[in-house]
Amino acid sequence: MALTGDIRAGIIDVHAHWLPRELLALPPGNPYGGMNDRDGELFLGDTPLSFATAAMTDIDTVAADTVKAGLGTRVVSAPPFAFPVHAPSDADDYVAAYNEQLSRAVAGTDGTLVGLGLVRLDDVTAARREMTRLARAEGIAGVAVPPLAQGRSYADGTMREVLGVAAELGLAVLVHPMQLPRPEWDHHYLVNLIGNPVETTTAVASVLLGGVLEELPDLRICFVHGGGCAPSLVGRWDHGWRTRDDVRRGSSRPPSESFTRLYFDTVTQDPAALLLLSAHAAPDRILCGSDYPFDMAQPDPAGFPQDHGIDAATLEVNGRLFLGLTPART
Repeated sequence: MALTGDIRAGIIDVHAHWLPRELLALPPGNPYGGMNDRDGELFLGDTPLSFATAAMTDIDTVAADTVKAGLGTRVVSAPPFAFPVHAPSDADDYVAAYNEQLSRAVAGTDGTLVGLGLVRLDDVTAARREMTRLARAEGIAGVAVPPLAQGRSYADGTMREVLGVAAELGLAVLVHPMQLPRPEWDHHYLVNLIGNPVETTTAVASVLLGGVLEELPDLRICFVHGGGCAPSLVGRWDHGWRTRDDVRRGSSRPPSESFTRLYFDTVTQDPAALLLLSAHAAPDRILCGSDYPFDMAQPDPAGFPQDHGIDAATLEVNGRLFLGLTPART
Protein backbone atom coordinates (compact mmCIF):
# COMPACT_ATOMS: atom_id res chain seq x y z
CA MET A 1 0.00 0.00 0.00
CA ALA A 2 1.63 3.23 -1.14
CA LEU A 3 -0.51 5.75 0.74
CA THR A 4 0.37 6.00 4.43
CA GLY A 5 -1.73 7.49 7.21
CA ASP A 6 -5.44 8.19 6.82
CA ILE A 7 -7.71 10.75 5.23
CA ARG A 8 -10.72 12.79 6.26
CA ALA A 9 -14.04 10.99 6.42
CA GLY A 10 -16.43 11.70 3.58
CA ILE A 11 -16.69 11.58 -0.20
CA ILE A 12 -13.35 11.38 -2.03
CA ASP A 13 -12.89 13.46 -5.18
CA VAL A 14 -10.19 11.67 -7.20
CA HIS A 15 -9.92 14.22 -10.02
CA ALA A 16 -8.58 17.68 -9.21
CA HIS A 17 -5.46 19.65 -10.08
CA TRP A 18 -2.62 21.50 -8.35
CA LEU A 19 0.64 23.01 -9.59
CA PRO A 20 2.98 25.19 -7.51
CA ARG A 21 3.85 28.66 -8.77
CA GLU A 22 7.51 27.69 -9.05
CA LEU A 23 6.64 25.16 -11.76
CA LEU A 24 4.19 27.17 -13.86
CA ALA A 25 6.79 27.31 -16.66
CA LEU A 26 5.85 23.64 -17.38
CA PRO A 27 8.28 20.89 -18.44
CA PRO A 28 10.94 21.34 -21.13
CA GLY A 29 9.64 21.17 -24.67
CA ASN A 30 6.06 22.11 -23.82
CA PRO A 31 4.34 23.90 -26.74
CA TYR A 32 2.17 26.20 -24.61
CA GLY A 33 4.64 28.87 -23.58
CA GLY A 34 4.10 27.98 -19.93
CA MET A 35 1.42 29.09 -17.49
CA ASN A 36 1.44 32.52 -15.91
CA ASP A 37 -0.44 34.71 -13.45
CA ARG A 38 -2.01 37.96 -14.63
CA ASP A 39 -3.62 39.99 -11.87
CA GLY A 40 -4.73 36.89 -10.00
CA GLU A 41 -6.03 34.97 -13.04
CA LEU A 42 -4.18 32.02 -14.51
CA PHE A 43 -3.24 31.91 -18.20
CA LEU A 44 -1.87 29.15 -20.42
CA GLY A 45 0.41 31.13 -22.69
CA ASP A 46 -1.88 33.98 -23.74
CA THR A 47 -5.10 32.02 -23.20
CA PRO A 48 -7.07 32.79 -20.03
CA LEU A 49 -8.10 29.71 -18.09
CA SER A 50 -11.03 31.48 -16.40
CA PHE A 51 -10.17 30.77 -12.79
CA ALA A 52 -8.08 32.32 -10.05
CA THR A 53 -4.39 31.42 -9.96
CA ALA A 54 -4.69 30.54 -6.28
CA ALA A 55 -7.16 27.75 -7.07
CA MET A 56 -4.38 25.96 -8.97
CA THR A 57 -1.29 27.00 -7.01
CA ASP A 58 -2.20 27.65 -3.37
CA ILE A 59 -2.59 24.45 -1.37
CA ASP A 60 -4.54 26.17 1.42
CA THR A 61 -7.06 27.47 -1.12
CA VAL A 62 -7.46 24.00 -2.60
CA ALA A 63 -7.98 22.47 0.84
CA ALA A 64 -10.53 25.12 1.82
CA ASP A 65 -12.43 24.66 -1.45
CA THR A 66 -12.48 20.91 -0.80
CA VAL A 67 -14.29 21.41 2.48
CA LYS A 68 -16.65 24.01 0.96
CA ALA A 69 -17.64 21.48 -1.72
CA GLY A 70 -18.83 19.03 0.93
CA LEU A 71 -16.01 16.58 0.30
CA GLY A 72 -13.95 14.64 2.77
CA THR A 73 -10.80 14.38 0.68
CA ARG A 74 -9.62 15.64 -2.69
CA VAL A 75 -6.94 13.89 -4.76
CA VAL A 76 -4.80 16.41 -6.63
CA SER A 77 -2.54 15.90 -9.62
CA ALA A 78 -0.78 18.15 -12.10
CA PRO A 79 -2.79 19.75 -14.91
CA PRO A 80 -2.29 17.81 -18.15
CA PHE A 81 -0.16 20.62 -19.63
CA ALA A 82 2.50 19.57 -17.10
CA PHE A 83 2.79 15.96 -18.25
CA PRO A 84 6.44 15.31 -19.26
CA VAL A 85 5.72 14.03 -22.76
CA HIS A 86 7.16 16.63 -25.16
CA ALA A 87 10.85 16.27 -24.24
CA PRO A 88 10.73 13.55 -21.58
CA SER A 89 14.46 12.90 -21.40
CA ASP A 90 14.96 16.53 -20.32
CA ALA A 91 12.12 16.53 -17.78
CA ASP A 92 13.60 14.52 -14.89
CA ASP A 93 14.35 17.61 -12.79
CA TYR A 94 10.85 18.99 -13.34
CA VAL A 95 9.21 15.65 -12.46
CA ALA A 96 11.29 15.26 -9.30
CA ALA A 97 10.62 18.85 -8.23
CA TYR A 98 6.87 18.47 -8.73
CA ASN A 99 6.67 15.20 -6.84
CA GLU A 100 8.72 16.53 -3.94
CA GLN A 101 6.62 19.69 -3.62
CA LEU A 102 3.38 17.72 -4.01
CA SER A 103 4.24 15.37 -1.15
CA ARG A 104 5.25 18.24 1.09
CA ALA A 105 2.11 20.23 0.26
CA VAL A 106 -0.50 17.49 0.77
CA ALA A 107 1.21 16.17 3.90
CA GLY A 108 0.40 19.45 5.63
CA THR A 109 -3.37 19.28 5.06
CA ASP A 110 -4.32 16.72 7.76
CA GLY A 111 -5.75 14.25 5.27
CA THR A 112 -7.80 16.76 3.30
CA LEU A 113 -5.63 16.33 0.21
CA VAL A 114 -3.85 13.33 -1.33
CA GLY A 115 -1.42 13.51 -4.26
CA LEU A 116 -0.85 11.74 -7.56
CA GLY A 117 2.64 12.37 -8.90
CA LEU A 118 4.20 12.78 -12.32
CA VAL A 119 6.17 10.10 -14.16
CA ARG A 120 7.89 9.66 -17.50
CA LEU A 121 6.33 7.20 -19.95
CA ASP A 122 9.23 6.78 -22.36
CA ASP A 123 11.78 5.06 -20.11
CA VAL A 124 10.85 2.25 -17.73
CA THR A 125 14.07 2.59 -15.72
CA ALA A 126 13.43 6.30 -15.11
CA ALA A 127 9.78 5.60 -14.38
CA ARG A 128 10.60 2.87 -11.86
CA ARG A 129 13.10 5.09 -10.09
CA GLU A 130 10.59 7.93 -9.67
CA MET A 131 7.63 5.68 -8.85
CA THR A 132 9.67 3.91 -6.16
CA ARG A 133 10.25 7.30 -4.53
CA LEU A 134 6.55 8.11 -4.84
CA ALA A 135 5.58 4.84 -3.18
CA ARG A 136 7.55 5.96 -0.12
CA ALA A 137 6.45 9.60 -0.14
CA GLU A 138 4.03 10.91 2.45
CA GLY A 139 0.54 11.66 1.16
CA ILE A 140 1.09 10.15 -2.31
CA ALA A 141 -1.25 7.44 -3.62
CA GLY A 142 -0.10 7.02 -7.22
CA VAL A 143 0.49 8.79 -10.53
CA ALA A 144 -1.47 10.74 -13.11
CA VAL A 145 -0.67 9.96 -16.75
CA PRO A 146 -1.92 10.95 -20.21
CA PRO A 147 -3.97 8.55 -22.36
CA LEU A 148 -1.52 8.83 -25.25
CA ALA A 149 2.16 9.65 -25.68
CA GLN A 150 4.19 9.76 -28.88
CA GLY A 151 1.16 8.39 -30.73
CA ARG A 152 0.87 5.27 -28.57
CA SER A 153 -1.29 4.09 -25.69
CA TYR A 154 -1.11 1.26 -23.13
CA ALA A 155 -1.59 -1.96 -25.11
CA ASP A 156 2.13 -2.63 -25.44
CA GLY A 157 5.62 -1.21 -25.16
CA THR A 158 7.02 1.09 -22.49
CA MET A 159 3.67 2.58 -21.48
CA ARG A 160 2.31 -0.87 -20.66
CA GLU A 161 5.45 -1.62 -18.67
CA VAL A 162 4.91 1.56 -16.64
CA LEU A 163 1.47 0.26 -15.66
CA GLY A 164 3.17 -2.94 -14.57
CA VAL A 165 5.47 -0.98 -12.27
CA ALA A 166 2.46 0.85 -10.81
CA ALA A 167 0.71 -2.45 -10.08
CA GLU A 168 3.85 -3.92 -8.55
CA LEU A 169 4.33 -0.93 -6.23
CA GLY A 170 0.65 -0.63 -5.32
CA LEU A 171 0.27 2.81 -6.91
CA ALA A 172 -3.07 4.00 -8.26
CA VAL A 173 -3.11 5.35 -11.84
CA LEU A 174 -5.34 8.21 -13.03
CA VAL A 175 -5.53 8.63 -16.82
CA HIS A 176 -6.22 12.25 -17.85
CA PRO A 177 -6.49 13.58 -21.43
CA MET A 178 -4.19 16.29 -22.80
CA GLN A 179 -6.34 18.12 -25.39
CA LEU A 180 -4.14 17.06 -28.30
CA PRO A 181 -4.75 19.43 -31.23
CA ARG A 182 -6.25 18.39 -34.55
CA PRO A 183 -7.15 20.73 -37.44
CA GLU A 184 -10.84 19.83 -37.37
CA TRP A 185 -10.99 20.76 -33.66
CA ASP A 186 -9.51 24.26 -33.91
CA HIS A 187 -12.79 26.04 -33.12
CA HIS A 188 -15.60 26.04 -30.55
CA TYR A 189 -13.29 24.46 -27.94
CA LEU A 190 -13.71 21.12 -29.73
CA VAL A 191 -10.17 20.17 -28.72
CA ASN A 192 -11.69 19.73 -25.25
CA LEU A 193 -15.36 19.00 -25.95
CA ILE A 194 -14.54 16.21 -28.42
CA GLY A 195 -10.81 15.70 -28.02
CA ASN A 196 -10.76 14.92 -24.30
CA PRO A 197 -13.35 12.11 -24.41
CA VAL A 198 -11.84 10.67 -27.61
CA GLU A 199 -8.36 10.50 -26.06
CA THR A 200 -9.75 8.77 -22.99
CA THR A 201 -11.78 6.34 -25.09
CA THR A 202 -8.68 5.38 -27.05
CA ALA A 203 -6.83 4.53 -23.84
CA VAL A 204 -9.75 2.50 -22.46
CA ALA A 205 -9.88 0.46 -25.68
CA SER A 206 -6.12 -0.01 -25.58
CA VAL A 207 -6.21 -1.38 -22.04
CA LEU A 208 -9.22 -3.65 -22.65
CA LEU A 209 -8.28 -5.04 -26.05
CA GLY A 210 -4.61 -5.24 -25.14
CA GLY A 211 -5.35 -7.59 -22.25
CA VAL A 212 -3.66 -5.30 -19.72
CA LEU A 213 -5.91 -6.28 -16.82
CA GLU A 214 -5.45 -9.97 -17.59
CA GLU A 215 -1.71 -9.49 -17.11
CA LEU A 216 -2.06 -7.00 -14.22
CA PRO A 217 -5.11 -8.03 -12.18
CA ASP A 218 -4.06 -5.84 -9.22
CA LEU A 219 -3.79 -2.66 -11.28
CA ARG A 220 -6.01 0.18 -9.99
CA ILE A 221 -6.57 2.44 -12.98
CA CYS A 222 -9.16 5.21 -13.35
CA PHE A 223 -10.33 6.96 -16.51
CA VAL A 224 -11.75 10.44 -15.97
CA HIS A 225 -14.74 12.20 -17.54
CA GLY A 226 -16.80 9.06 -17.11
CA GLY A 227 -14.55 7.10 -19.44
CA GLY A 228 -15.20 9.43 -22.37
CA CYS A 229 -17.19 7.65 -25.08
CA ALA A 230 -16.27 4.16 -23.86
CA PRO A 231 -19.58 3.32 -22.08
CA SER A 232 -21.48 3.88 -25.33
CA LEU A 233 -19.00 1.83 -27.37
CA VAL A 234 -18.28 -1.21 -25.21
CA GLY A 235 -21.10 -3.17 -26.87
CA ARG A 236 -19.63 -2.40 -30.28
CA TRP A 237 -16.21 -3.52 -29.02
CA ASP A 238 -17.74 -6.78 -27.77
CA HIS A 239 -19.26 -7.41 -31.19
CA GLY A 240 -15.90 -6.79 -32.88
CA TRP A 241 -14.16 -9.04 -30.34
CA ARG A 242 -16.56 -11.90 -31.10
CA THR A 243 -16.42 -11.56 -34.88
CA ARG A 244 -12.86 -10.49 -35.75
CA ASP A 245 -9.59 -12.28 -35.03
CA ASP A 246 -7.60 -9.04 -35.08
CA VAL A 247 -9.80 -7.49 -32.38
CA ARG A 248 -9.47 -10.38 -29.91
CA ARG A 249 -5.83 -11.12 -30.66
CA GLY A 250 -4.56 -9.31 -27.55
CA SER A 251 -7.14 -10.40 -24.98
CA SER A 252 -8.84 -13.57 -23.80
CA ARG A 253 -11.94 -11.85 -22.37
CA PRO A 254 -14.61 -9.75 -24.08
CA PRO A 255 -14.15 -6.02 -23.41
CA SER A 256 -17.36 -5.75 -21.39
CA GLU A 257 -16.03 -8.27 -18.87
CA SER A 258 -12.79 -6.39 -18.28
CA PHE A 259 -14.66 -3.06 -18.34
CA THR A 260 -16.07 -3.89 -14.89
CA ARG A 261 -12.55 -3.94 -13.47
CA LEU A 262 -11.76 -0.35 -14.49
CA TYR A 263 -12.41 2.70 -12.33
CA PHE A 264 -14.22 5.77 -13.73
CA ASP A 265 -15.05 9.16 -12.30
CA THR A 266 -18.45 10.88 -12.37
CA VAL A 267 -17.53 13.99 -14.41
CA THR A 268 -20.05 13.44 -17.20
CA GLN A 269 -22.08 16.70 -16.97
CA ASP A 270 -25.10 14.62 -17.99
CA PRO A 271 -27.28 12.38 -15.78
CA ALA A 272 -28.04 10.08 -18.70
CA ALA A 273 -24.33 9.59 -19.36
CA LEU A 274 -23.75 8.78 -15.69
CA LEU A 275 -26.58 6.24 -15.78
CA LEU A 276 -25.08 4.63 -18.89
CA LEU A 277 -21.71 4.44 -17.17
CA SER A 278 -23.38 2.86 -14.13
CA ALA A 279 -25.01 0.27 -16.39
CA HIS A 280 -21.63 -0.97 -17.68
CA ALA A 281 -19.15 -0.28 -14.86
CA ALA A 282 -19.04 -2.20 -11.61
CA PRO A 283 -20.79 -0.37 -8.74
CA ASP A 284 -17.59 -0.43 -6.67
CA ARG A 285 -15.52 1.15 -9.46
CA ILE A 286 -17.33 4.48 -9.83
CA LEU A 287 -15.52 7.38 -8.16
CA CYS A 288 -16.47 10.97 -7.42
CA GLY A 289 -14.65 13.48 -9.61
CA SER A 290 -14.69 17.24 -10.13
CA ASP A 291 -11.90 18.40 -12.51
CA TYR A 292 -11.37 21.30 -10.08
CA PRO A 293 -10.56 24.14 -10.76
CA PHE A 294 -11.09 24.12 -14.55
CA ASP A 295 -14.08 25.73 -16.26
CA MET A 296 -15.28 22.30 -17.43
CA ALA A 297 -15.42 21.06 -13.83
CA GLN A 298 -18.47 19.47 -12.27
CA PRO A 299 -19.72 22.35 -10.06
CA ASP A 300 -21.27 20.10 -7.38
CA PRO A 301 -19.06 17.00 -7.34
CA ALA A 302 -20.59 15.56 -4.17
CA GLY A 303 -24.22 16.28 -5.04
CA PHE A 304 -24.28 15.28 -8.71
CA PRO A 305 -23.68 11.52 -8.27
CA GLN A 306 -25.89 11.40 -5.17
CA ASP A 307 -28.73 13.03 -7.08
CA HIS A 308 -28.47 10.23 -9.65
CA GLY A 309 -28.30 7.07 -7.60
CA ILE A 310 -24.80 6.80 -6.13
CA ASP A 311 -24.80 7.35 -2.38
CA ALA A 312 -22.12 9.08 -0.31
CA ALA A 313 -21.03 5.94 1.54
CA THR A 314 -20.38 4.12 -1.75
CA LEU A 315 -18.36 7.04 -3.12
CA GLU A 316 -16.23 7.09 0.03
CA VAL A 317 -15.61 3.34 0.08
CA ASN A 318 -14.85 3.25 -3.65
CA GLY A 319 -12.43 6.15 -3.33
CA ARG A 320 -10.61 4.46 -0.48
CA LEU A 321 -10.28 1.25 -2.50
CA PHE A 322 -8.83 3.16 -5.46
CA LEU A 323 -6.31 4.92 -3.20
CA GLY A 324 -5.25 1.59 -1.68
CA LEU A 325 -6.78 2.25 1.74
CA THR A 326 -8.96 -0.15 3.72
CA PRO A 327 -12.61 0.32 2.72
CA ALA A 328 -14.23 0.21 6.14
CA ARG A 329 -14.30 3.01 8.70
CA THR A 330 -15.74 3.25 12.20
